[in-house]
Amino acid sequence: MQEIFKKLDLLDYIDSFSKLLAREKSIIMEGDINLHYRLINELSSFDFKEPSKLTNLDNALLLIQKQGILKIYEIYEFIKIIDYFNYLKKFAFEGKLQEWMDKIIIPIEITNICDYFDDKSKLKTGVNEEYDAISEAIYRNKQEIKQNLYKTINSSKLRAYLVDSQIHYINQEECILVRGGFNHVLKASVLDRSNSGFFYVLPHSVSSLKQKQSDLINKQEEILLKICKEISSLFEKNLLFLKFINKEFDRFDHYQARLFFAKAGDKNFILPNKNNKNRLVEFKHPALHEPKPITIDFSKSVVMITGVNAGGKTMMLKSILSAVLLSKYLLPYNANQKTQIGTFKNINAVLDDPQSVKNDISTFAGRMVEFSKLFSSKSAIVGVDEIELGTDSDEAASLFKVIIEELIEKDIKIIITTHHKRLASLMAANEKVELVAALYDEENRRPTYEFLQGTIGKSYAFETASRYGIPHNVIKKARKVYGEDKDKLNELIERSSALEIEYKRKLENLQNEIDEYDRLNKNLKEQKESLDELIFEEKSKLEREYTDARDEAKKAIKAKVAQGHQHLNIAHAKAKSIKTQKVQEPEENLKVGDRVKYRSSKGEIISIKGKKAFIENDAGMKMQVLLSDLRRSGNLPKIKPKVKSTVTIQKPDSGHVKLDLHGQRADEAIENLDKFISDALIAGFDEVMVFHGIGTGKLARAVKEFLDKHPKVKSYSDAHPSQGGFGAKVIKL
Repeated sequence: MQEIFKKLDLLDYIDSFSKLLAREKSIIMEGDINLHYRLINELSSFDFKEPSKLTNLDNALLLIQKQGILKIYEIYEFIKIIDYFNYLKKFAFEGKLQEWMDKIIIPIEITNICDYFDDKSKLKTGVNEEYDAISEAIYRNKQEIKQNLYKTINSSKLRAYLVDSQIHYINQEECILVRGGFNHVLKASVLDRSNSGFFYVLPHSVSSLKQKQSDLINKQEEILLKICKEISSLFEKNLLFLKFINKEFDRFDHYQARLFFAKAGDKNFILPNKNNKNRLVEFKHPALHEPKPITIDFSKSVVMITGVNAGGKTMMLKSILSAVLLSKYLLPYNANQKTQIGTFKNINAVLDDPQSVKNDISTFAGRMVEFSKLFSSKSAIVGVDEIELGTDSDEAASLFKVIIEELIEKDIKIIITTHHKRLASLMAANEKVELVAALYDEENRRPTYEFLQGTIGKSYAFETASRYGIPHNVIKKARKVYGEDKDKLNELIERSSALEIEYKRKLENLQNEIDEYDRLNKNLKEQKESLDELIFEEKSKLEREYTDARDEAKKAIKAKVAQGHQHLNIAHAKAKSIKTQKVQEPEENLKVGDRVKYRSSKGEIISIKGKKAFIENDAGMKMQVLLSDLRRSGNLPKIKPKVKSTVTIQKPDSGHVKLDLHGQRADEAIENLDKFISDALIAGFDEVMVFHGIGTGKLARAVKEFLDKHPKVKSYSDAHPSQGGFGAKVIKL
């Protein structure tokens, strides 16, 4: 892994990521990358603290398995993991994240051990009375030592010999600094001499206190050893759980490190796809300072990058391989989320000169060795820098053309940089080859670090030589040797590139104009729909007002005025003549499945009967309306949530990884064992233990026969003698 990171200039980037891990490990995550991405995405919604730094616990787990005794700091490393998961369980997680946390069931006895320690890994007061008493005695002894030293310093007899009134620490011992002749007034041991010839001494009165302190510390260590032995014994009983939670912590550690790494630089996760779409959009290589973003489509089998020297061809190749590598291991990077990366099992980079005197291999021979390995690869992407390196260019063109075509048939994607125009021209006609040219600014005489797809680029060797200080007369002679016909070919390539750039620019401008026209047309249509709706509402309002007035006129009938009926009939006739009609679009030929609009509601035609239609609006309501009241709608339907089929599995009631079958009949034991294994699989355990005893051997034989046939049992073995020996089985699921 380090070799490919080094070739792609990613070592510093990977190192900065690795520093976010709570403990050192490989950056590779095993398992389903899609599930990992989903859990990271769910975790991003929560504000949580990063875990404390931890050491690797593989040796500690091995020591527990061998019934060894852990040291106090090793025990505390496990406590930090338990405490952190207890902290995580306080969050209101949902979805897959909650399902994962539910599988982590911490035994009560392990949780109780966590209460033994403070946040500085020291035993709390009250855990062990004898330990507390010794700790108090050590504290009092230290105070006595300090008081004795200060008393000695303040002694009037010693004052003439004191260099200063400070307490010094030499070889982790408290002492005082005195002049020669001190032995006349003070009995003490010399610990060291200063550069000025003074003496660091420890008074004998303090020495006895020091000896007492040493005895107390030894006693304290004996008590601590006893406590560690008890905890180690408890850990041995819960060894399977400790292995499980240690592995799950590493998994969470991968998630949190990636999440904090992404947030630190506003990076994106690009999940590999399986649709063979490969496109970098605004990718920034992390090794470059303020890089120009790279956008390139590399969906075709071969991408051949030609063009100006020092124009960024090699960095383009490294950028493509870097994006593929980082996506493969779900590491975030700076790129637009429109970036698409395919799935590749192998990533190879042929970038260096393989020449080696020691191995008696030339540049070209080394390249052939690298290419020979590719013929046995599958689902690979390979980058080759300066493919023509090390041999005759014309012969190489023919050879590499055939090699590349053979590799295309083996479903291998190849990214190539080359100055070899003949090879580029030979491959240009192949529809599976994408040509890319690095561009040069003729006016300013420098590379632009931009790329144009679909054409061959000129190398600009003479211009580059001039830019880096080669005399003008030397370059002029070289042009003459090169020949006018070849120079004209370069001019033709340059003119073709210029025309291609102009064509792309005009095409982009035209597309922008089309997008603007579509936007304005859509706005006008929406404005017209709103205006029609407003007119319809206003006419409906007038009709309601007239209806109310007519109802009032009916009341006048009760007055039995002779002419009342006559006026009412006239009003009724007028009402019919001004019946409200909604503004209609020209009649359209609507059919089942069309998107339509009815008043303020939008939906889809389900069926048509005569002049009426049944529609289902975006809210899910069905209604029958006149076809003449419908207008065609270009708006996209609201995406309806897919109906998910779910299977609910009863979660086991406890998190135990042990089952005791002693005293049970064979059929009853097998039934209980079957349920126990099912519960363990649901809980996510990969190793459990079953106690069946020795007895007559009938129950042990039944258990073995059942385990041999169970499809989810990988293997099983007799337990360690301390855990039951032949009377128990350790089962791997």
